[in-house]
Parts: sequence; structure tokens; C-alpha cells
Amino acid sequence: QLQLVESGGGLVQPGGSLRLSCAASGFTVDYYAIGWFRQAPGQEREGVSTISSSGGSTVYANSVKGRFTISRANAKNMVYLQMNSLKPEDTAVYYCAAKRYGGDVNSDYPLRSPSEYEFWGQGTQVTVSS
Repeated sequence: QLQLVESGGGLVQPGGSLRLSCAASGFTVDYYAIGWFRQAPGQEREGVSTISSSGGSTVYANSVKGRFTISRANAKNMVYLQMNSLKPEDTAVYYCAAKRYGGDVNSDYPLRSPSEYEFWGQGTQVTVSS
């Protein structure tokens, strides 16, 4: 069974940090670009960050650039999102998703649309509040 499972969410104060993990099972992530998305209540799901299958290229939304870092450990079938300097507006359910794609990601091809992805996790809640 092809599955993605997110973990690491929780409640954190503004300025704090969290590290989200995305564990893949039933398939190897080596051939997949991975995207992190988030969805706040009443809002559309938005792309936060994308990493290529090799990990050699990454893309970030302007709202998180300089604060979030995406990384992957293909040998462990894992992808991570390190989130620093968190703000209340970062509060959302965070999802990871996989797209079979072996090329780079960049500003011209950010893979930021949810419809481009094939597999999704169930999401993990991140709440930034004092």
C-alpha cells in the first residue's frame, strides 16, 4: 500500500520551531519530487516548499523563504520540513505529497499545484499561538 505519513506537528509559540517529517511506505521516494502544502480553515491548500527527487533543487513560497528548510533522506524514505521563526499565520494543517518526477524544481517549474501530485498524507496540525 502506497502511503505517506506526516508527523511532528503541534502547538508552538510565535518565534518557535518545529520539524515536520514525512515517511513514505510502499514505494521508494527516490523517483519522486516531494511537496509540502498547508491548508488553514476556510482557505485553499497552498504549496509551501518542493524538493526534487535527488534533493538537488528546492523551491519555497515567498511567505516561508528564509524561515523554512526542506530536506530529504532517500535512504530512509523520509522528507523533512524544518520550520523556524514561526508566525501565527503559519497555523494550518500541513501535508506532504509525492509526484513521480526525476527532474529539477525551480521558479519556472515549482510543482506548487496540488493537482500535480499523486499521493498525499493525512496531514499534521501546526498551531502557532501564545
